[in-house]
Amino acid sequence: MNRQPPYSKENEYKNNSEHSANRALPLSGEPEGASGASFISHSLSLPLQSVSAVLTLLNEGCTIPFISRYRKERTGGLDEVQITDISELYDRLKELGKRKETILKTIREQEKLTPELEARIRACMDSTELEDIYLPYKPKRRTRAQIAREQGLEPLALAIMEEAKKPTAPPDLPEGGGDKLASILQKYQGRAKESLSSRVHIGTPPLSGRSGGALALDIIAELVSENQQARNTVRTAYQRGAVITSKVIKKMKDTDEAQKFADYFDFSEPLRRCNSHRLLAMRRGEDQGILRVSITIDGEECISRLIRQFVRGHGVCQTLVSQAVEDSFKRLINPSIENEFATLSKERADEEAIKVFTENLRQLLLSPPLGQKRVLALDPGFTNGCKIACLDEQGNLLHHEIIYPHPPRNQTRQATEALQRMINTYKIEAIAIGNGTASRESETFISNILQNSANNFGNILKYVVSEDGASIYSASPVAREEFPNEDVTTRGAISIGRRLMDPLAELVKIDPKSIGVGQYQHDVDQSKLKHSLDQTVMSCVNQVGVNLNTASLHLLTYVSGLGPALARNIIDYRREHGPFTSRAQLKKVKRLGDTAYQQCAGFLRIPDAKNPLDNSAVHPESYHIVEQMAKDLKCTIKDLIGNKKLLAEIDVKRYLTPQPPLRRERGSEA
Repeated sequence: MNRQPPYSKENEYKNNSEHSANRALPLSGEPEGASGASFISHSLSLPLQSVSAVLTLLNEGCTIPFISRYRKERTGGLDEVQITDISELYDRLKELGKRKETILKTIREQEKLTPELEARIRACMDSTELEDIYLPYKPKRRTRAQIAREQGLEPLALAIMEEAKKPTAPPDLPEGGGDKLASILQKYQGRAKESLSSRVHIGTPPLSGRSGGALALDIIAELVSENQQARNTVRTAYQRGAVITSKVIKKMKDTDEAQKFADYFDFSEPLRRCNSHRLLAMRRGEDQGILRVSITIDGEECISRLIRQFVRGHGVCQTLVSQAVEDSFKRLINPSIENEFATLSKERADEEAIKVFTENLRQLLLSPPLGQKRVLALDPGFTNGCKIACLDEQGNLLHHEIIYPHPPRNQTRQATEALQRMINTYKIEAIAIGNGTASRESETFISNILQNSANNFGNILKYVVSEDGASIYSASPVAREEFPNEDVTTRGAISIGRRLMDPLAELVKIDPKSIGVGQYQHDVDQSKLKHSLDQTVMSCVNQVGVNLNTASLHLLTYVSGLGPALARNIIDYRREHGPFTSRAQLKKVKRLGDTAYQQCAGFLRIPDAKNPLDNSAVHPESYHIVEQMAKDLKCTIKDLIGNKKLLAEIDVKRYLTPQPPLRRERGSEA
């Protein structure tokens, strides 16, 4: 099935002139009911029935991991990515629904809300179009056009605009007779040659000295800038031909800080071809005051297109409106649309970068765990030495010390003897080396010891482990709680060793942003980054499953349906009553009601449970089905699990039943 992402700004630069109809992400509309589901279905190219089912489940309080694993029959087999897309677009629809209500309230208070305008706002399915509709009613500071209106010039401005749309100029009229509008135009004909460039700025006296014709053009310029078709004309020009340019600020060119941006000292590229890392690099240089970044189009061509929208033929009115259109483009529309595309391009770059960051994090979290082996962890260093931590099969600290095999101390012999002693004393099975400073030298040092046949260490495995975030963890409250009597260097070494044993269990203790998942992770929208990384951690935790009796507070927090409070309650229950012996015991945990139990139970494992299904991915709501399967095959559940021959004999269709409804319990925490 071809599927487009829920929020891609790519089409912002590629769409044709039918801007409003073809935007990649409409951000408004009514999310409730069939209309919202239909819109999402169309936007994501997903079956309407599947989208409706997902929205129903989300509104019932189901989590994305739960829906993707245990409600496939209702969603038509949508995967976690597709369900996430639906959820994110649905959230955006709800946010834009709130924006609509705010806009309607504002216009209603101005007593300008007509039934037609309200219908147009409610039917709008595009955030930019929505803001364009609202623009004429949006409260503004006192503008030049408002000042002109206060002087009663709006009728003149409207008359000039109306006359400019006629294909011929108005005929000369005899003095004292003829059309009233023509008389007004004749009155101002002598001033028609006034250039807009001769105007003074707002707030610069003497404003009152400007002519009525010039002031009327201010009104026309504002009306043009608020015209949706005019704004879309400029947007189309940006979509098709915008160029992003960066130049170095002269006084910064020779500074050390500027050299990392040397590639962008005189850089220019079509905006639609500029990839995320280049755009983020330019924006970083701009933020640091080293580069000046701009987005430009062919202004003259755009002005000509705009004039053709508002002017027909030649004459006094046509000349006035042409001047007003040019002023509107330069002073009002172009700066606004340039800012809009600067924002859109940054958002697009953020999304592309965040997608890379989340994939990097997923690969790191799902790295194959070494398992329960005794590990010697080495946090390498030169001057301050290499910090060693010896861990048992459960990751508990057995011993720690510091060795100095590298410059400036070069205590290679003493370090070798110490390492040999620790390997033998603590029966080390694997060595984890941090990838920070002195990592290569430390790896060579370790390799020489392991390869020395006299040591008989040939069966010991060596791994290089990412240190990203280890220093953050070592100084965190979590680390202090786990190892209150150890200093930060020892805690860092312990974290490196535990990452090798179980990357997922250890890395969930660290803020995902601190793990180091990409070069520009500090330049992207931090709230979006945090949300995406947190969702990735949750996805990985629930994909793997969690040992209910050994999982840490942080690991349990990411389990579907739990969260910090319920995770803490599970830890407290475990401490007070001992290990869980069945999933059903979860119902005895404080505040863990039916909803939370349904969402979390399938992701929690109990290896030594009496019922083998409690250590499987089978949800408790389906235990009776597996029990019936085993009964029909005349075998035990334990015999059935993992037995491909027996599983092949099962006619799954015989056991299909409707999914149970989501149960709710007053006061329970989902």
